Order: sequence, then structure tokens, then C-alpha cells
Amino acid sequence: MDREWEIFLKNTLKTNTFLYNAISSFKMEKSDENLVIVKYSSEFAKAEFDRVSPEFFNHLRHKVNNFKFEIDYRTDLTIKKEVMTKRKIFDKFVKINPLLKDLDDLMKFDLT
Repeated sequence: MDREWEIFLKNTLKTNTFLYNAISSFKMEKSDENLVIVKYSSEFAKAEFDRVSPEFFNHLRHKVNNFKFEIDYRTDLTIKKEVMTKRKIFDKFVKINPLLKDLDDLMKFDLT
């Protein structure tokens, strides 16, 4: 299942990068012989995946020759990817070295 998911993601990256960015953080686990758990980070990403999930799961059912498995969707906020801006990176380093804040006050860095 993991291999087929990786292949699906690679093909999606080539054809639709917007969709790829939305669903690339999804985690799929085989919980039981007939249960696949799909963990997602946001409702928006799940809505995007719902458009292509029949295609993926139909392919997977044929590949593993199991037409009875069910899909269970669960929200998992720990897999959410955070976009690191220059300001967030700088604030992270300020926590490590507080003197950077004084330097920023003196030099007026443009971190936008």
C-alpha cells in the first residue's frame, strides 16, 4: 500500500502540484485485513483528496486483489506541515540566542 501511495504521489506531482501539496502529508495505515486508515491534517486537504480518492482506491483494490476493504478517515494535526517564514526562523533563533533581538532592534532587519 505504501509503495502504491508513493507512486500515486509522484504521478500527482507531475500532473497537479496543487493537489500534491494538499495531500502529500497524508498517512495511510493498514489497521486490519479489511480496514485502511487515512490520516489527514485539514478538512481542505481531505476535500481535495476526496476528488481523486476513488481513482486511487480503485487502483489499490485491483493491485492487492482485495475489493472488501473499507476506508476510515481521521484527523491528525501532528502531520500538518508548517510553512517557515523568515520571521518564524528568526524568532526561533532569538529563542536560542536572545542577543539577536538586540541586533534586530539596532539594524532593523527586513524579515518580511
